[in-house]
Amino acid sequence: MNALNVAEYTHTLGSQAKAASALMARAPAAVKNKALRALARLLREHTAALQVDNARDLERARAAGLAEPLVDRLKLTPKVLDTCAEGCEQLAAMADVIGEIIGMKQQPSGIRVGQMRVPLGVFGMIYESRPNVTIEAASLSIKSGNACILRGGSEAIDSNKALARLVQLALAEAGLPEDAVQLVQTTDREAVGQLIAMPQFVDVIIPRGGKGLIERISRDAKVPVIKHLDGNCHTYVDDPCDVAMAVKVADNAKTQKYSPCNASEGLLVARGVAAEFLPLIGAVYAAKGVEMRVCPESRALLAPVAGARLVDATEQDWSEEYLAPIISIKVVAGVDEAIAHINHYSSHHTDAILTTNHVHAQRFLREVDSASVMVNASTRFADGFEYGLGAEIGISTDKFHARGPVGIEGLTSLKYVVLGEGEVRG
Repeated sequence: MNALNVAEYTHTLGSQAKAASALMARAPAAVKNKALRALARLLREHTAALQVDNARDLERARAAGLAEPLVDRLKLTPKVLDTCAEGCEQLAAMADVIGEIIGMKQQPSGIRVGQMRVPLGVFGMIYESRPNVTIEAASLSIKSGNACILRGGSEAIDSNKALARLVQLALAEAGLPEDAVQLVQTTDREAVGQLIAMPQFVDVIIPRGGKGLIERISRDAKVPVIKHLDGNCHTYVDDPCDVAMAVKVADNAKTQKYSPCNASEGLLVARGVAAEFLPLIGAVYAAKGVEMRVCPESRALLAPVAGARLVDATEQDWSEEYLAPIISIKVVAGVDEAIAHINHYSSHHTDAILTTNHVHAQRFLREVDSASVMVNASTRFADGFEYGLGAEIGISTDKFHARGPVGIEGLTSLKYVVLGEGEVRG
């Protein structure tokens, strides 16, 4: 497809999405929910066929030398597909926020003023790897009454095409426009440039991928952008803390799964508990083959641990998203240094404190500048599904329009509504 054809093709997608968005905005909740339940059923019915399509993507990825953590993100296992189906069902069971009016107050003039929640209109989603994002984005778009144009990575093209076909079948079954969810069918990168430069059709762009992709889109887009940056998440083990609980949580935050953006990449340990805590967590990481990038103080405490894979940390390690069995470890003086380190080096995604000190916990919650801040819980919980939002479209590291896991409300805006009985302004 040449550049001219890509431009025409993308323009057509935008025009169709804009027309579909008007129909989606007024679609009854029952109809949207019917589409979501149909999509859940289709995902389960077509699990075997979807894995055949996915296998082609996995084969190409490995042949191209893609790193194993990135290959892992491509997989559509039965468990992944069932989780997608559950997300659709969870969304269908949730109340429809579209059209709700909040904050209605009577003014001295007699008019009543409130705000109504409405869809954004059309969003463009640009993402890498993870084909399950196709379902997450589509299902949230349907529930929130939007239309969307999805552009997945070339490494997942077969999986994304197969999933998009099921979405359109579900829309048709519910009597909704199939153009409400469209997948960019070409892997030509020019399509991205076109998609982010169509303010006449697209209301917002949501990029989800590597830092290079986010920076390019933020620089070149002619429409607003909700950014999903990398996940350099931290777990801070405070003094005082429940050491056994801290070991359990720090283990889960790193090793439950290495490739997600909410896995902890940095471990900070208060000096007062380091001598007790570090050998314990070091033994856990050593048993699981996790490489530890360590400061001099943590090296001294971890060196006696049998099988520990220790590497001296560099400055770059404090801000690195590994997506692999690697973690940086630093001993800090206490909560003040931990907060300062996190605010300087983190990607402002998700950071956690493990503590039994209420004052420290409250300070951490107030002062850490991240989209999700946790007390005594694994960073792996930073997820729309776990937060009860249904599927999520991404985890925004922006401070506006949406922050944290972007669910239904993140794909809406508020407009003012005024109710009167013939009042005029004097």
